[in-house]
Amino acid sequence: MLAVRNVRKAFGADVALEGIDLEVREGELVCLLGPSGCGKSTLLNILAGFDSASAGSVDFEGAPVRGAGKDRVMFFQDAGAALLPWYTAEENVRFALRVRKMPKSEWRGIIDKYLAMVDLADHRHKFPAQLSGGMRQRLQIARALAVEPKVLLMDEPFAALDALTRRRMHGFLLDIWQRTRKTIVFVTHDIAEAITLGDRICVMSLGPGSRITDVIPVELPRPRELADPRAGALYKRVEALLG
Repeated sequence: MLAVRNVRKAFGADVALEGIDLEVREGELVCLLGPSGCGKSTLLNILAGFDSASAGSVDFEGAPVRGAGKDRVMFFQDAGAALLPWYTAEENVRFALRVRKMPKSEWRGIIDKYLAMVDLADHRHKFPAQLSGGMRQRLQIARALAVEPKVLLMDEPFAALDALTRRRMHGFLLDIWQRTRKTIVFVTHDIAEAITLGDRICVMSLGPGSRITDVIPVELPRPRELADPRAGALYKRVEALLG
């Protein structure tokens, strides 16, 4: 579904990414893992079409990515900034449908479906400020799913949440992913998060000239427990790769 070939990204004389190769298959959940400043978000912005590569190619379903598209939706760490604070939960989802020019006759059914999917049907008339951090992220997911994208691009969406809420959000995201089979590219600097979520973990080196050094399949059944010795061994392996 996504194919990245020998991508380079430079900001003037500063080279952020060098020789990036990546393939993401339909329905796959791929984690981009690396330390802060390694270019994970830069790569995600290129996949989204918000930025362009300095060299190399990025294809989506066989066609070059030349800008943002409704089939690829970006998620951010701060859901509060992404949501419209003067709109209720229901109105935030409705706004996305209006922007994407979905038929108005379908709005009610779509809104009801996805608010129920993220367990926010009973909170539809609340404003973002009245929702917890986890609920705001769930609303961001509902708004994205409502426009039926093919790919979700998630930039450390749970990093600002407390540990317990983050763990709950992992379970919630996996449930949504298994029900919808959306393709997900998930950026994180947390090894445990990558092991919990990913089909594959793409380990990125620290820049300048960051690249994907290793691609590791996570061959553990879901739901995954970090107390599992196999998960512990994988954690140590990834930790060693990160140096």
